[in-house]
Amino acid sequence: MRYWIVGAGPAGCALARVLAESGNADVTVLESRAQVAGNAYDEPDAAGVLVHRYGPHIFHTKDAAAYAFLSRFTDWYPLEHKVLASVHGQLVPVPFNLLSLRMTYAAPRAAEMEKSLTEAFGAGARVSILDLLARTEPELNELAQYVYENVFRFYTLKQWGVAPDALDPAAMARVPVIVGEDCRYFQDPYQGMPADGYTALFERMLDHPRIHVELNRNACERFTLEGSELRLDGDLCREPVIYTGALDELMGYRLGRLPYRTLDFQFETLPVDSYQPVGVVNYTVDEPYTRITEFKKLTGQQLRGVTTIAREYPRACREGDIPYYPIPERESGERYAAYRAQADKCKNLTLLGRLAEYKYYNMDTIIGRALETGRALLGRG
Repeated sequence: MRYWIVGAGPAGCALARVLAESGNADVTVLESRAQVAGNAYDEPDAAGVLVHRYGPHIFHTKDAAAYAFLSRFTDWYPLEHKVLASVHGQLVPVPFNLLSLRMTYAAPRAAEMEKSLTEAFGAGARVSILDLLARTEPELNELAQYVYENVFRFYTLKQWGVAPDALDPAAMARVPVIVGEDCRYFQDPYQGMPADGYTALFERMLDHPRIHVELNRNACERFTLEGSELRLDGDLCREPVIYTGALDELMGYRLGRLPYRTLDFQFETLPVDSYQPVGVVNYTVDEPYTRITEFKKLTGQQLRGVTTIAREYPRACREGDIPYYPIPERESGERYAAYRAQADKCKNLTLLGRLAEYKYYNMDTIIGRALETGRALLGRG
C-alpha cells in the first residue's frame, strides 16, 4: 500500500519510518522546503557554529519509547538545559525557584515566602502561576504577583501578542514556580541533543528503501479537499494521506485564516569564546525580543574564539510567513474546530502535528503521537 505524508518535520519523518518498516508500505513524503527536519533543522553557519535556523530545540521526555526510537538514529550529547531570565538587569533562574526567590528578596522576606511555599505545597512541588495567584496568604500573594508581572506577563505579551487573560488557561498553567533548588528547565529523565544535530538524525530516519522524499513540493498545490473527498492532481485519491501542515491552507482558507505567531531571528557571530552564562536567556520585562540563544552552549560544540547567538522576535504571522505557534485563545479554537469537522469527513485523511491539529506539542509528544498513528494506520490496513 502507498501512503502519502505531507511534511518532513519530526512527525512526518517518524511516521514515515514506522510505516516503511512494516514491510508492506511504500511512503512518499512531500516537503515544501529544500531540506528535511522541519523547524528542528540545523546547519553549520559561515563560522562553523551549528545553529538551529528556526529556534532552539532541546529534546527532553519522560517517554522511554520515544527516546528509544530516536536513539536508533543518533547518539546524544547530554544536556540538562538551564535558562536564566533577565529581570531588570538581574539574571535569575527560571522556572522561578527558591534560588530565584533568594536572589530577588532580602533574606528575612525570602525566608518567610519559602516557609509559606513549603507549607502550602510541599518541598519539590511544581506550582502553576494560576494556583499561586489563587492563594490568599500575604507572602504567597506577593510572590505570585511578582512572578506574574516580572516573569510571565510582558513575556506573554511579546510571545503571543495578547494579554495573558485572553489565553487558554492551560498556557498559564505551564508556568511553574518550583519549591526547591532544581535550576533545570526540564526535570524529565531523558534529556539531550543529537550528537550530530537534528538534520542528521532525521535524514537517517528517512534513509529507507521504501521511503521516497520529494523536496520543494508544495502539497497544497496538488491535494485539495472537496467535501469528504481528497483529490490529488485533480483525481480522486483513495490512498491514505497524513497531513502535518496548516489545515486552513489545505482547505483553501474557506473559513478564513487561522491565526499563528511567527518568529524573526537575528543571528550574530561574535569573536569571543562565550557571550552569556547559559544557552538561553529570556528577556521577561524589557527588550523587544523574547530570548537570546547561544548555540554552542546547547550543542557542546568545541570552537574557540567564536560564537553565534540569535535574538528571537515573535510577531503575528502574515501570508507567506512560517507559522510557528497556534494561538491558544477561544476564537481561534472555534475556527479550527469548524475546519476540523469538515476534514474529519474524509476517511483517508489523517491530521498529525502542531499545525494540522492546531495544538502546541513538544517534540517528544509528537514523536509519541507519530508512533501511535503509525500503529493505528497499519492496523487499519
